Amino acid sequence: MGLSSSITAKLDDLADRHEELSALLADGEVVADRARYAALSREYAELEGVIGTYRDYRGRTDELDETRSLLSDDDPAIRELAREDVARLRAELEEIEARIGTLLIPSDPDDERNVFLEVRAGTGGDEAAIFAGDLFRMYCRYAEETGWNVGVLSERPGEHGGYKEIIARVEGRRVYSRLKFESGAHRVQRVPETESQGRIHTSACTVAVLPEQDSIDDLELDKSDIRVDTFRASGAGGQHVNKTDSAVRLTHLPTGMVVECQDERSQLKNRARAMGLLHARLLDRARSEQRTEQAETRRTLVGSGDRSERIRTYNFPQGRVTDHRVGVTLYKLDEIIAGGLDQLIDPLVQEHQAEQLRSLERDMANG
Repeated sequence: MGLSSSITAKLDDLADRHEELSALLADGEVVADRARYAALSREYAELEGVIGTYRDYRGRTDELDETRSLLSDDDPAIRELAREDVARLRAELEEIEARIGTLLIPSDPDDERNVFLEVRAGTGGDEAAIFAGDLFRMYCRYAEETGWNVGVLSERPGEHGGYKEIIARVEGRRVYSRLKFESGAHRVQRVPETESQGRIHTSACTVAVLPEQDSIDDLELDKSDIRVDTFRASGAGGQHVNKTDSAVRLTHLPTGMVVECQDERSQLKNRARAMGLLHARLLDRARSEQRTEQAETRRTLVGSGDRSERIRTYNFPQGRVTDHRVGVTLYKLDEIIAGGLDQLIDPLVQEHQAEQLRSLERDMANG
């Protein structure tokens, strides 16, 4: 228990900066300079949380030291009360240390973003497509419980149920922060309905979670590089079948990347959605290339999101789900498939934050 010397030194520096900012914000010349005052106010607000928590930590540490001195008191009743208080203060300090670690970790700028969720059947034929349908429904149920909205952009149904591919946009509060660890290969083990011998089959699907970008300013797209095709949206019939060529297919000629959108009745809206998806995929491709170069030295314990990795196994005969990145096995498959994903996502988030904090400590110790 206890913060490392490098973390403590970092916090002391931040506390000094916090005091300096407080003095600057009271300076008349700074107040008169609106741009500088606004910038310093933002920095002060950003530090407020971690400095307040650090003050709390130091106060509890002092209290713990004082309480420990009572463990050798002549009065047995006082010694017993001191033991209880020491245990309580230690537990409180551990919680505060965890909060400080989280506050020191640089936030992922994409965490607040909506995402494009892509589920594709892999090896396993019809069973893989059926499993892709199970996975997509699992994410939809999780989204519903979390208060997010899901809109399907395109789909290719499997011949016997499920999907060969389905792509959706998930909109809500901090969607990427919760779903970003879902990218990768998901494996299923179960007995297909058509299996007369009761043999367990193994099949797989890939999941990709791409953060939606606000604009395309950070990735230049030349309009001459994009071919736009329109076609009539497919449907099951009846009043909702489109009578016009409102669906849109975009082809990025330099890479051969193709995206479609036929969710909206307006061709203009479909084109905008498709452009957003194309942009997200191209950014993901660029980031993947960069990650590949750095993979050997910067790989985190929760995985890189590479879609060739087997990140999770769903074993239906045993009712078991295993996440291979953090070694978590839960015999709660029905709950998880029904949308109870938090019990898998929480350990991934915690391990990711712990690795980021270890990396931060190494950087500070070497700096």
